[in-house]
Amino acid sequence: MSDLIKLSAAALGEKIASGEVSAEEVTRAHLDRIAEVDGRVHAFLHVDTEGAVEAARAVDAKRAAGEKLGPLAGVPIAIKDVIATKGVPSTAASKILEGWRPPYDATVMTRIREAGMVMLGKTNMDEFAMGSSTEYSAYGPTYNPWDLTRIPGGSGGGSAASLAAYEAPLAIGTDTGGSIRQPGAVTGTVGAKPTYGGTSRYGLIAFSSSLDTPGPCARTVLDAALLHEVIAGHDPRDSTSIPMPVPDVVAAARQGASGDLTGVRVGLVKEFSGEGAEPGVMAVFRDTVEALTKLGAEVVEVSCPHFQYALPAYYLIAPSECSSNLARFDGVRFGLRTGDDGRNSLEEVMSLTREAGFGDEVKRRIIIGTYALSSGYYDAYYGQAQKVRTLITRDFTQAFEQVDVLVSPTTPFTAFELGARTADPYQMYLADLYTIPTNLYGGPGISVPAGLSDGLPVGLQVMAPTMADDRMYRIAAAVESTVGTFTPPAL
Repeated sequence: MSDLIKLSAAALGEKIASGEVSAEEVTRAHLDRIAEVDGRVHAFLHVDTEGAVEAARAVDAKRAAGEKLGPLAGVPIAIKDVIATKGVPSTAASKILEGWRPPYDATVMTRIREAGMVMLGKTNMDEFAMGSSTEYSAYGPTYNPWDLTRIPGGSGGGSAASLAAYEAPLAIGTDTGGSIRQPGAVTGTVGAKPTYGGTSRYGLIAFSSSLDTPGPCARTVLDAALLHEVIAGHDPRDSTSIPMPVPDVVAAARQGASGDLTGVRVGLVKEFSGEGAEPGVMAVFRDTVEALTKLGAEVVEVSCPHFQYALPAYYLIAPSECSSNLARFDGVRFGLRTGDDGRNSLEEVMSLTREAGFGDEVKRRIIIGTYALSSGYYDAYYGQAQKVRTLITRDFTQAFEQVDVLVSPTTPFTAFELGARTADPYQMYLADLYTIPTNLYGGPGISVPAGLSDGLPVGLQVMAPTMADDRMYRIAAAVESTVGTFTPPAL
């Protein structure tokens, strides 16, 4: 294993900028690592070897010409396959988009290229980001580098696994109900969901438009903040993008690394007191909260009574929006087309294409969402869920009048074995029990490694008010400074 792949993104950026190593050397080291281990991990759906080397050489040429490089110039990055990448396959891990090469880049991807970062390839995920284990990919599951018999979380398990396996120092994920934070927790990595609207959704293959949020995945809090700084900011092409400056998340991460939380008020959510969680997860959580008090934070309990309704509300809102968004995959405009033999009607071609192209979990959510939006049921289901969403937002607002941030375990359990929950969708959905409220509210949240339970990683979730992303980075960095980082067993 090359020593280069063990370095943080910040350290790699410094070495490339100083000329100590070339961007091409760094890129080839990671490509070699992918070739070495990804047959066992399956973090990637597509590796863009030629494109990565070309991008790295362009960075080296700019450095040789004396151009000023950004802190992440030349640093490799893995991209979740739900992000449109020009000329590179973008499938959302679905057969219905197999082989599709977008004619444009998502805004997040444009900003990554402008920062001089090097895309290694596209990572595996649950189909259309619908899942909590990356077992619902049409191209097979991803495996957790901590234990190859266990899941790496979902839907962004490929991005998280690529970090834990040292295949990439940084990755992009998307978080609709916890799909960045939950994989981060079970792979011992850092996953941050920015404020909704703080990162652009333009070029993101939509699942649930009022919830989807692109965000950074990394092995350290500072690295996540550096990537956050690159991808965030207003985008006029996204109508939900917030026209406000990006909080100084990098400065906050550096401040938190000092380990001083004097004057910070941290709230424990009473409703997340541990019911349904593994004892080992709660033991790590309690130890981490105690560590926060030793760093000077004041810890108080707050009540968010409507959080208990977040899971059912989410599983009405998200499927309803996905049933609308996925209607565009009809076998007519792009992607898979089945049954177009001159004998079937347009409606039959659409039906046959969707039957062949969508997986079982996607079909399940489309059916639920279509039912919830249907005449006579809209007010009873979707309308009621939106009312619950308002109540959850009020809970957050009232809580943040008392405390600066809220903390909880990221997920109720450590990585479970492959196949353990696929037969019971409800048990699978429980993986996002603690992360979903933040999505319904729209605020930022981050998962940072907090310890181990039976040799498997446990994450601490930090939640902050909207557009106060810097707060969560400060707390997460303080946790990291006292708890440290965690390395999986060698592959």
